[in-house]
Amino acid sequence: MTDPHALLPTLTRIAEALERLAPPPPPAPDLRGADAFVWHPGPPARLAPVKRVSAVDIALLQGVDRQKGLVLENTLRFARGLPANNAMLWGARGMGKSSLVKAAHGAANAENPGCLALVEIQREDVRTLPDLLNILRAQPRRCLVFCDDLSFEREDADYKALKSVLDGGIEGRPANVLFYATSNRRHLMSRDMIENERSTAINPGEAVEEKVSLSDRFGLWIGFHNCDQDTFFAMIEGYAATFGLPVGPEELRKAAVEWSVTRGGRSGRVAWQFVQEMAGRLGVRLDG
Repeated sequence: MTDPHALLPTLTRIAEALERLAPPPPPAPDLRGADAFVWHPGPPARLAPVKRVSAVDIALLQGVDRQKGLVLENTLRFARGLPANNAMLWGARGMGKSSLVKAAHGAANAENPGCLALVEIQREDVRTLPDLLNILRAQPRRCLVFCDDLSFEREDADYKALKSVLDGGIEGRPANVLFYATSNRRHLMSRDMIENERSTAINPGEAVEEKVSLSDRFGLWIGFHNCDQDTFFAMIEGYAATFGLPVGPEELRKAAVEWSVTRGGRSGRVAWQFVQEMAGRLGVRLDG
């Protein structure tokens, strides 16, 4: 009969080999170390902390008062533990959609420090949203999941993962998670994608409805539009006053008009780029 003690080294090596093949699951992330994180689906999956969020104060966002009120109120309700809606911010480029999301997150944490974690997910990782939600579901902290510049192209099936998350699936959306997205497209789908569905489906009407209805699954659907010249001036003057640019209003407006003409349009992004240009000319630092 074989001595069981003689088999112990062999059994130990087998057990160690099995552990290497199937390592233990990674420990749950600690969301207390930062107010913002970036999701990396891996492998291994991880939430990378962001030491400082690139954001502006919500008071500096001009020309979007209605949109600002809706997003801020919804975010604050969620941060306070009250019911809130997923939100999709769509419309004109450079009008402050992503800036508003980050500013609302900052405002919530200013009211109640540490109450809300911002978790950014890249467009190409949308298919891993269910994995991210499974990790966040177990967290005691409330989390705002944010996807910037979200849209879908032809032959892109990732929208199904997003649709499942917005619908909640069998588990339902975690009570501690809210989802915000920004997009330049009203319905997240390209026209080619919708037309392709119409031409190849057995029932074209139902196929198109399937695509378009994705945006309907957001409780808040907030449009952003191009700004007029007065709004553009208000944006620039707000920045100039905040950073103390030593320039008179007439000179500032004249330079702003010239800048907007060379840029081919007016928007919050163009206003900020102009302010950076003027600050550089005047030798003023924009720290913070």
